[in-house]
Amino acid sequence: MSEGPTGAADVSPAPVSYAFYQDGYGGVLSAADFSEVMPAAMRMVGSLTGARSVHEGWDEDRADAWRRAVCAAADAFAEYGEGRVGGFSIGEFSVTNYRDDGTTGAEVAREVALAELAGTGLCWSGAR
Repeated sequence: MSEGPTGAADVSPAPVSYAFYQDGYGGVLSAADFSEVMPAAMRMVGSLTGARSVHEGWDEDRADAWRRAVCAAADAFAEYGEGRVGGFSIGEFSVTNYRDDGTTGAEVAREVALAELAGTGLCWSGAR
């Protein structure tokens, strides 16, 4: 049996394993939460790099930076979702997010992914 994206047996491997997320990146999401946000994280990093997985020609530093970008985006999507970032109120109790109003979870994910990719040359010129 092969280890899948969540460590579950009989699941095809993901480009970023849950083991890397925990040990290489230091993530704290549960395996189920990590699996749930992986598609959005993969789309985000794929749109920034043009790569949906690690390429064979990359050195280990580039490969790890790509994986860390996916992990950072996954954390952002888990915390903020893909939509608008904000707060909520129940009666006089209010919770506000530290992010600016109008920011989306996708924008936060893009920012943190780009931070992980900085200096690697993996971002194509269309990213901003």
